[in-house]
Amino acid sequence: MARRIRAAAAFAYDFVIGDDWRPAAGVAAALAITYGLSRAGIAAWWLVPAALVVLLPASLWRASRGR
Repeated sequence: MARRIRAAAAFAYDFVIGDDWRPAAGVAAALAITYGLSRAGIAAWWLVPAALVVLLPASLWRASRGR
């Protein structure tokens, strides 16, 4: 049982974080900010797509630069 839980946690970590933790942290921050803005009554649906437009090229640039 513990081995299956450990394997599931390792899979989840590798799936969410992958090779670079920065995009995962950026998406989490964008989701948190979107939630906060929506609770304040501000339409913030555009924040997550905008964050992805910034995070994806930055992640690709870091990956290509490192090789």
